[in-house]
Amino acid sequence: MRIYLAASLFTQIERKWNRMLAEALDVAMPGLEVVLPQDFKPSGKYNDDKQYGQLFKMCVNGVDSADAVVAILDGAEVDSGTAWEVGYAYAKDIPVVGVRTDFRPGAEHGVNIMLSRSCKYMVRDFAFQEDTTVLAKDIIRRLKKVKPRTA
Repeated sequence: MRIYLAASLFTQIERKWNRMLAEALDVAMPGLEVVLPQDFKPSGKYNDDKQYGQLFKMCVNGVDSADAVVAILDGAEVDSGTAWEVGYAYAKDIPVVGVRTDFRPGAEHGVNIMLSRSCKYMVRDFAFQEDTTVLAKDIIRRLKKVKPRTA
């Protein structure tokens, strides 16, 4: 199974946490392929404004080629790129597992209903737990319900 991990990726801590979660998902479900868009470097370097168009295409292709999207929906406002990827996956009928570890309340499952209702499954593991292994197992339980779209 191939998943696209949609998440904020602009700080060192976000990137490190994304990678920790990807590794925990791989351990919890051997053979799982996790696509981390933070690793996309179309010109061999990060954040090259001349390559934004190519980076956009890589992200779109990453979602298109996924069996499911795992979307991190944390923060007072969900990351705008992640929100776009959720909406795009929903429109393409690609299942989305929404993940919220943020304990702040929101409209539904802690987020705007346009996001919560775009997710086939939601995982709520509050930040107090601080254990990506347990979180990964909770996500995998939802992913096991998803039928792979690709061979």
